[in-house]
Amino acid sequence: MSRQQCGPPLFPSKAVADVRASLQAGHGFPGDHEAFEADLQRALEASSEADLTAVAAVIVDYRGRVRLHQDPDFDIAVQEGIDLLARRKDELRGESAASSQT
Repeated sequence: MSRQQCGPPLFPSKAVADVRASLQAGHGFPGDHEAFEADLQRALEASSEADLTAVAAVIVDYRGRVRLHQDPDFDIAVQEGIDLLARRKDELRGESAASSQT
């Protein structure tokens, strides 16, 4: 007699180990390893044996962070955003100074 599984299959245990190992090796953002462990613990405590959705969400989130950290285009996009904000801030300062002189 076979048991039918309800809902999506659970993540294999190696998924947690892979994310944990990547974060321990520094393939994430500062503080991600500690935050992952804390978020994972909270998700496990809040989950039932039949519903590990919160645990899966934590794994997916931090797996994405590892991927972003390793993507060279991510650093470029972040720098472009910083540069754009700096230019806009300078523009607003110039507009503010011009309006205060009138």
